[in-house]
Amino acid sequence: MTNRPPDHWRAWMVETAREVEAGTLDPGCAVADLYPESLLRATDAALQAFEDEVCTLREPSDKAVFETVERVVLALNAIDGDGQHGGAGFCTEEREQLCEYIDRTLSEHGVDVAALAARRGIDRAEITDRWRDW
Repeated sequence: MTNRPPDHWRAWMVETAREVEAGTLDPGCAVADLYPESLLRATDAALQAFEDEVCTLREPSDKAVFETVERVVLALNAIDGDGQHGGAGFCTEEREQLCEYIDRTLSEHGVDVAALAARRGIDRAEITDRWRDW
């Protein structure tokens, strides 16, 4: 199973804290509040729901796959825009990781993402674009 982006974000925060503690990173360069726990938990929950839904897809239609993608993207939109995270949200790197995660998760469950996208006349990297605000 593909690691979720919040796993990478947590690992980055741990590594950053180690570097600050070791004196190899200026504390001013460490952005401790980049990934508040509320953002990580909410993102994990949305991705878990996506994984659970993808696991139920058996020989899905394109419509069913895109509806699943739409639901996770809309959930992530809500998380990104939620003020409870103290202004934290998804920046360019996080967006790319989330899109790659969606693609890999679908692929791991037998969805030919390239073919799915081609049937819609889009590139596989664009499967989230219709709904994505982040």
